[in-house]
Amino acid sequence: MIRVGIIGGIGSGKSFVAKLFKLPVFNADKEVKLIYNYNKKCFHKLKKKIPDFIKTFPVKKTELIKAINADKRNLKKISSIVHPIVRQKLEIFLKKNNACKMLILDIPLLLENKLNKKKDVLIFVKSKKGKVLSRLKKRKNYNKEILKKLKKNQEMMLIKLKMADYVIDNNFSQNIMQKKINLLKKKILNERNNT
Repeated sequence: MIRVGIIGGIGSGKSFVAKLFKLPVFNADKEVKLIYNYNKKCFHKLKKKIPDFIKTFPVKKTELIKAINADKRNLKKISSIVHPIVRQKLEIFLKKNNACKMLILDIPLLLENKLNKKKDVLIFVKSKKGKVLSRLKKRKNYNKEILKKLKKNQEMMLIKLKMADYVIDNNFSQNIMQKKINLLKKKILNERNNT
């Protein structure tokens, strides 16, 4: 099984690129949303660690944002509870899709949380600053301060770029991007099957 990790900055279009592969995708952001909406155990742990902010179930993103804005150490507290659950979900996903030739890992902190393996194929998604900003502004909980904090939490983009096996430029229409991904998918399969 070939594991393909999609890496890049916030708002570069990692999830969009991941979907274009038309393969099983582990989307960490979606998993986190599900955890906040349905995992009562997670809610109770968060309520215990940051009681001034977490009030009701399901966990609200606005409460988490307030907690991080009040004290940046709260981000570590939240991560220490949520990340292990995401890891478990990833293990389940990998087992379930064990027979697949290739699968996609859409995990924003893939490298920072050491969820990648040595053999993983890493694709860096880059995008123009203007496009990134317009994508981010469309998000429901757009907040400049949180973005700054999350950006600091992500490893330097240059390091990620150096680690990447491929770089994909996400500044084109969906049709062109689909063609680019189809070619890249073939290339990865050919290269991996010939080694």
